[in-house]
Amino acid sequence: MNPTNPNKVILGLSGGVDSTTAALLLKEKGLSVIGLFLDVTGCNEEGRHSAENTAKELNIPFLYYDVSDRFQQEVVSNFQKEYLEGRTPNPCVVCNPQIKFRTLIEVANQQEAPFIATGHYARTYYDENLEQWFIRKAQSEDRDQSYMLYRLPKEVISRLIMPLGEIHGKDRVRQLAENAGLSNANKKDSQEICFLPEGVNYIQYLENLGVSAPKGPFLDQAGNPLGEHKGIYHYTIGQRKGLGDHFGKPMFVKSLQNEGHAVVLTDNENDLFKSQVISYNNIVSIPFEGLRVDAKIRYAAKPAPAFIHAIEDNKIEALFDEPQRAPTPGQSIVFYLGDFVVGGGFIDPTT
Repeated sequence: MNPTNPNKVILGLSGGVDSTTAALLLKEKGLSVIGLFLDVTGCNEEGRHSAENTAKELNIPFLYYDVSDRFQQEVVSNFQKEYLEGRTPNPCVVCNPQIKFRTLIEVANQQEAPFIATGHYARTYYDENLEQWFIRKAQSEDRDQSYMLYRLPKEVISRLIMPLGEIHGKDRVRQLAENAGLSNANKKDSQEICFLPEGVNYIQYLENLGVSAPKGPFLDQAGNPLGEHKGIYHYTIGQRKGLGDHFGKPMFVKSLQNEGHAVVLTDNENDLFKSQVISYNNIVSIPFEGLRVDAKIRYAAKPAPAFIHAIEDNKIEALFDEPQRAPTPGQSIVFYLGDFVVGGGFIDPTT
């Protein structure tokens, strides 16, 4: 690609304060910004209107793309399948490489723009010795979103700019937006799963789609029946609340068995802690034959020291120094060397 404007950048513009402030910072660097709103539902008029107004305030061109068909096929269908098979998905991890950044790159190529950008709190880094691009943690550890980006290919990372990766905290982002007179400076953060309607949880969403799972038994670890549950997608590993009060003592979800539709419970929270976590469908950016890393087993977890090595069936085994609470099939384990994301994969049901 030979861009007609080497400073052109396609920015994912949601209408929220993060992507708005990212646009502001890109403009301050002299880049020519085009805002792109991705409609994952095909009917998000409110979101489109908000993003378009933001683009007008920023005085930047605005593009709208309906990606709902692709999103339905690749993200929502996976979301349904994972819950019905007893796993707990993270749709952002699927959406980012397959929908969001894929579309940003496609539009950037159409517009002959060398760069893409988002309002994520993360950074990129090029290692000259390894000749390799990496996702890097944000300066603001409490806002860091690098975990969500571990599946991005190097072809995307090499063109990606994330201005908020250098900003210390959400308060500073809001202050920058307010100082610029932007109307969404104090707009509340969007909910965790962007495609759920306001006030609808994931169970209601699945049921509104006509998805249902058969009821099945609660079992103890010896296989003895303890009662009947509402369907396995109502539960996740480590859950204590919402199990009912007929057990006579606190209980925790130990595992979900798709075959037989069983929910296995334990009354000992220590049973939830595991030192070994196995992952599949792995992405790795450096070769290794055993490596000490810090690893996160979910977005909100703190990185913990672990030793990783490849095992059969292209899986990776992580052996943690300290047992981790409730590693959950369907969630991701992400590997770090210092600030740098070096790989990750989906937690395997055999964990």
